[in-house]
Amino acid sequence: MLAPNEGLSILIRDLIHERLGLFFDPARLEVMLDKITPLAQAQGCRSYIDYYYQLKDTDITSAYWQAVMDALSVQETYFWRELDQIKTLAETLVAKWFQERLRPLRIWSAACATGEEPYTIAMALIEAGHGHLPVEIVGSDGSPAALVKAQRGLYRERSFRTLPPELRSKYFEEKPDGWQISPAIQRRVRFQRANLMEEPEIVHLASSPIVFCRNVFIYFSPNSIRRALQVFAARMEPGSHLFVGSSESLLKLTNDFELQELGSAFAYVRKGKGLFQTP
Repeated sequence: MLAPNEGLSILIRDLIHERLGLFFDPARLEVMLDKITPLAQAQGCRSYIDYYYQLKDTDITSAYWQAVMDALSVQETYFWRELDQIKTLAETLVAKWFQERLRPLRIWSAACATGEEPYTIAMALIEAGHGHLPVEIVGSDGSPAALVKAQRGLYRERSFRTLPPELRSKYFEEKPDGWQISPAIQRRVRFQRANLMEEPEIVHLASSPIVFCRNVFIYFSPNSIRRALQVFAARMEPGSHLFVGSSESLLKLTNDFELQELGSAFAYVRKGKGLFQTP
């Protein structure tokens, strides 16, 4: 039985914060310990200091860190979430992109958990009549377990709380253990593991003209958010769009993006003239 120790808990908390961006304030330290203690015990650690050094001395891509990400990641998401932004993408931004360009459009769904967001984007584009256009949708997450579920594409009722029933019937097939997403939708989304705190893992994805990073930064400290935004800003062309959750604000965290109203939705636009300008 590992004995709790506030000093060691903070030491581990700060290491997790540095490597993964996730931040646990004092009121949530116990929650963090509840999630990582079974991992430490499974590795034969007799104290938290043993576990701390085990994590500190291993690469972020190691099985130890992947287990931590699986344990701490919040996989609370669902189809058709915060739909105004999705509609703006499907009904306005995609059409603008292809007005003057032939090259494909890449959309990155960062920290996509079990995949509902990128699959929602794929469905929305088809519903808007854009299914024939060369749009690449990439979903990423730091949790290998979440990505396995996303790639499997099998969902329970909780994921359908706001998806219209007719769209579930159209894009899913009922199975004994859930609803299987259509292979035609699955083929439109590519998944890969990416930790937002590891620049080499996200630098290519960050060059996407449209980035969805929604309901992620609520789990980050301001410093972690700034670190991610610096990579985004360095790679995103002027005019690129960054969508965050409706409860998230970047106004005091970056000067590289400008908040713009796009119909009924809001997006942070990389400053400078460039992509998505109206001809």
